[in-house]
Amino acid sequence: MPAVTVVVPTLDEARALPRVLVPLRAVAAERDLEIVVSDGASSDETLAIALGLADRVVVHRGPGRQTIAAGRNAGARAGAGEVILFVNADVRFPDDLGGLVDALALAARDAGAATCSVRVHPDESTLADRAVLAACDAVFRAWTAAGRGMGRGECQAIRRDVFEAVGGYDERLAAGEDFDLFDRVAREGRRRRRAGGVGYGVRILRDQVVYEDPRRYRRRGYPRVLASWALNSLWVSTVGRSFHRAWEPVR
Repeated sequence: MPAVTVVVPTLDEARALPRVLVPLRAVAAERDLEIVVSDGASSDETLAIALGLADRVVVHRGPGRQTIAAGRNAGARAGAGEVILFVNADVRFPDDLGGLVDALALAARDAGAATCSVRVHPDESTLADRAVLAACDAVFRAWTAAGRGMGRGECQAIRRDVFEAVGGYDERLAAGEDFDLFDRVAREGRRRRRAGGVGYGVRILRDQVVYEDPRRYRRRGYPRVLASWALNSLWVSTVGRSFHRAWEPVR
C-alpha cells in the first residue's frame, strides 16, 4: 500500500503532461508513491504518454463529457495511498519536488487536508501574475483561518479516510469543485469536533508552491477569470451547483 497516490486528471494535455509526470516518476523511484492518470477521453497523445510514465491509467468511457471532479474521483478509486495528492496536468513543480510531496503528505495526515501557494513560474510571470495570485492566496488563507476550507485544484492533498468520509469531489460540479471539497472537509471536521469526535480541517503551507500554466489568464485576462471564480464559488456555496454548466478548456 503506497503512502501517497498522486492523481493527475487529463484531457488533451499531451504538450504539458511530460513536465508533470517525468519529475513525479523520479520522485516515485525514491519514495513510497504511485502515479495515477485519470483521462477524460483525450484525442491527442495524452494516453500514450501516460501509459509510459504512470503506474495506473483510467479512462472515461461513459457518454458525455466527464467533469474534472469525476476524473479526480476515478483516479482516487484506482489508487491505494493513505494520502491522495491531486495535481493538475499543466502545473510546474519546484526544484525540490520530493520536499513538496513530503510536506503536503505530512500536513494532510496531521490536519486532514492540505494545499500550498499557487503562482506562475518566475520564467514567465508578469507583475499582474504576482500581484493577483498573491492577493488570492491572502484571501484563501483568511477564509481558511475563519474555519472554512479553500484550496485550488492545482494542488490538493487529502487523507483517504477524510476524502471518503466527505464523499470525494461533487461530480455534478463543472467548476468550483476544488473549493467545494475543502469547504466540506472543514465543515464536517467542525461538526465531528462538536459531537465529541476527532475532527479535521485544511492547512495551507505558505512556504510550499506549485506553478500553474498562465494560459487561461493570457487568453481571457484576469478580470474575466476572477469573475468566473467568484461566480462559481458563490453558486456552489449558496445553491449547490456551479455557475457554469461546463468548464471550457484552454489549450
